[in-house]
Order: sequence, then C-alpha cells, then structure tokens
Amino acid sequence: MDHPDRLLPPGTLWTTWLERTAHARQCGAIQSIPTEPEVIEQSGVAFQVRVITALAMKAFLAAAPSNGDPFLPYDPNLFVTDLSPTHVALLNKFNVVEHHLLIVTRAFEEQTALLTREDCAALLLCLAEIDGLGFYNAGASAGASQRHKHLQLVPLSAFPDAQLPIARLLCEVRMDGATGTVPAFPFLHACAPMHPDWLGQGNEGASALLACYRSLLRAVGLADEAGSTAYNLLVTRQWLLLVPRAQEFFEGISINALAFAGALLVKDAAQLAILRQRGPMTALQQVALSRRP
Repeated sequence: MDHPDRLLPPGTLWTTWLERTAHARQCGAIQSIPTEPEVIEQSGVAFQVRVITALAMKAFLAAAPSNGDPFLPYDPNLFVTDLSPTHVALLNKFNVVEHHLLIVTRAFEEQTALLTREDCAALLLCLAEIDGLGFYNAGASAGASQRHKHLQLVPLSAFPDAQLPIARLLCEVRMDGATGTVPAFPFLHACAPMHPDWLGQGNEGASALLACYRSLLRAVGLADEAGSTAYNLLVTRQWLLLVPRAQEFFEGISINALAFAGALLVKDAAQLAILRQRGPMTALQQVALSRRP
C-alpha cells in the first residue's frame, strides 16, 4: 500500500476518502466511538460537547491501542492515499466525528517537533480539496495521544451548519503586524489570516504557510522553545490560530485543538456537569497560558 510514486490525482481526495472509509467499516478496521451531543454556551460561543456513552467507553477501553507506534507500520485497512513522498493519509481508527483524517509522516518524527515545509505541503493539499479544520496537537500536554508526528483534518461538514463554533470570534481579530489576537479569548494566543492562493501554489504556498506558522510561534514567545513546549495549531481556509498549553487536563477532561475550535469530548455525565458548571471557555483558559498585559 506504500507507493509514494503513485500520488493521489488532484480532485479525488474526497471520493477516495469515502471509498476507503466504507472499506474500513466493512472489515471492522474503524471502531467509531458513539457519543451523545450537548451544547453549552459561554462567552457568546455555542460549544459542541460530545458525551461518550457508558457502553462505548467500556468498548473503547477494551480496544485501546498499546504503547507501540500505530503508524509504523500502519494498518493497511486504514490507508486512504499517498499524499507526498513524506506523508500518507490514514483514517482515524477511534473516530468520534465522521470522516476524521490523519496526515502522518512516513518516517518517525516526534509529535513535539516543529512543522516542516513538507508538513505544510501535505496539509495544504488536503485543505485545497476539503474545506475543513486542520490541526496539530504538539505534545502530550496539548492533547496528543501518539508520539509519531501527525496532523489531523476534520471536514467542516462534521460541525453544525458546517461552521466551527469558535469561528464568529475570529471575525473580531485585532491585527498587530503579521499576526493578531482575539479580544474574546482569555488566554495567550496568536492568529493570522490564511491566504487562499497558498492552497494552490505547491512548494511556494507551503513555504508561505510555514513562514506564517513561525510568525505565530514568535508572537507567543515560543520561537526559541518550540519543540519543548506544548501548543495547539488550528488551520482553516480562512485563518490560523496557535495556543500555547500549560497542561492537558481540566478537571480530568482532556483538552486538544478541537476544544479551541469549540468542540469538546467528555467521558461521562459527571464531566459534562463540570463543564456546565465551570464553562468550556473557562476550561480552555485553565489549560492555556495567561494573556500578557
């Protein structure tokens, strides 16, 4: 299945993705985690919260992966396509949202490593064909569950009205040079616009995205520490958002990049009650770093 010389023809990612998903379901390679949806509003955001059912949690724990690298080798039944000589696209074995794609390096790299131009090129290839949210959980404290470097992509169609819950706040960015901040975010972060022409410029677009990513690292003070400090990076066709992390958990609830897009996952009704009481934005603030004065 590993044929980097047979790369995906342009315009075929979605149909290939659907075909491979159907195959993976048929052979039992995907073990989707059933959840019940809830909505919790705070700070003008309708956060989407998914609650894992008790039966699903029991099944998930029984089938949880070992400490080995699930990407070396990867399960051929989860293979979607060769993206580039350096990256493959795989299905998420334990998906919570429909159509969850992993953008994985062929050779092992640490999940804390800086993104490269090759990473950016693979992500842009996917975003050019699928309007979605790409994200990178840099390190365990940012919610990464695997050490092998991988980005992820979820189509916007997986969210209500095909919109990220947090998107409306990104319309109120205050720019300061190449980067900006969102007044409503009570935590340290930096954001920047995504230029649509990066999606179709090959290596030139990847270099531009890489430069933008590095400017975000500088804006939050991670330029000299990236690789040793955890953070979440979110990328859409419209914007990029980078959030340094202080810790993974809020009251036992694991927080990753999807949470900063407005989508959280809780294990049971008790964790849901905590989120209702404290608020999802408060949870994000607690696992991130304090904003600078």
